[in-house]
Amino acid sequence: WQRGRRRGRGGAAMKLKQLESALSAVQPFREPKIELEQYPTSAHLAARLLYAAEASFGDIEDRAVLDLGCGTGMLAMGAEMLGSAYTLGADIDPDALAIARENNDDLEACADFIRGNVLCEEGLPLPPASFDTVLMNPPFGTRSKGADVGFLEAGLRFSRNAVYSLHKSSTREFLQRKATREWGVTFQVVAEMKFDIPKMYKFHKKKTADVYVDLIRLCKNPDDSAHA
Repeated sequence: WQRGRRRGRGGAAMKLKQLESALSAVQPFREPKIELEQYPTSAHLAARLLYAAEASFGDIEDRAVLDLGCGTGMLAMGAEMLGSAYTLGADIDPDALAIARENNDDLEACADFIRGNVLCEEGLPLPPASFDTVLMNPPFGTRSKGADVGFLEAGLRFSRNAVYSLHKSSTREFLQRKATREWGVTFQVVAEMKFDIPKMYKFHKKKTADVYVDLIRLCKNPDDSAHA
């Protein structure tokens, strides 16, 4: 899953505002599926996740990056823009993957995409520890209980180093205990943000709803808490 190609795109030199502007061209879900908790990751939120991973920790440029539950490819496209050595997006939804591939073509990126079930241990045909960095905006687990934890476990399975993920701030203490006591990895809240969820489904009463989320970083290497 690592092709070692470099295209010399933005890399670390790309500014946060430039990254957000470029990501605004990524097309969202056309018919989102509530059973998969499909909510679009905004360019604003994605840019901050990606920029933090690269500027603070050096976890994107020249790294093999996996976008788990990639949806239409927002995080995968951002990793490409920041100069990843290889990017793979994985999702269970063929409709989302079709849009992701369109975005990949439209933005002249070189990511690959595969269909697979992140929440099934044999659901993705990838070797363990085959990527340096795993990125995700997983389901919060409101429709499928435990999905948020399942995604983190999958991320740790496929990562050699770091996993970046967005989770409700209200679950912070629970996830920190899981990470440090059960999984044996370091847990760091890199940023506290607001996830602006637009009115997308019939049961939504408001035009938008703000959910407070943590950008967390799980790391398998205890000494790698900051980028030198």
